[in-house]
Amino acid sequence: MVEGQVSLSASGVMVVTSMNYEIRVTGIPPAEALADFDLVASVEPVETVLQGPLSDQAALSDLLGRLELLGAEVVEIRRLRGGPEAPGTGDAPGPGRPEAGRG
Repeated sequence: MVEGQVSLSASGVMVVTSMNYEIRVTGIPPAEALADFDLVASVEPVETVLQGPLSDQAALSDLLGRLELLGAEVVEIRRLRGGPEAPGTGDAPGPGRPEAGRG
């Protein structure tokens, strides 16, 4: 099973790109929980928002496991459509908007 966004290159080779996620956790996660991931962290009142690409479901699972191991409570996960959002543009309509609401 191929995860992420799939496209064909000009030479007909299948290219898989990572999916972008937004993960909200209570408090501020330790830096070691975020090592190895290309995420942008922005601290909002009572929550930290992590945004960025994860290569596949295994990478998402690894990150969630690290956060849990280090005591961070994950309160929301959203898979984002389109390319990565620029930090601070989460309220703008368009391709970077989340697919699902809180829940």
